Amino acid sequence: MDSRKIKDDSGLEYVVNFEWDDEAKVWIATSDDIDGLVLEAKSLDDLMQRVRTAAPEIIELNHLPIRPSVRFSVNRREKVA
Repeated sequence: MDSRKIKDDSGLEYVVNFEWDDEAKVWIATSDDIDGLVLEAKSLDDLMQRVRTAAPEIIELNHLPIRPSVRFSVNRREKVA
């Protein structure tokens, strides 16, 4: 699982989780902090771009605090066989 944090300028963080679905062969982004955020893409880079676009819109629709910039901090975990 790959977790990335979206942090607005007020210090509030939104955690977005990225998981590989081996059966569907896609990356999936979900968040317990951003209700309604469920996205998928064939590559992690494409999914990251989709999250950058969609997350601020969903945060605004959910009436959560939003700032002019969105920053990402990367925490990546990989299972070693």
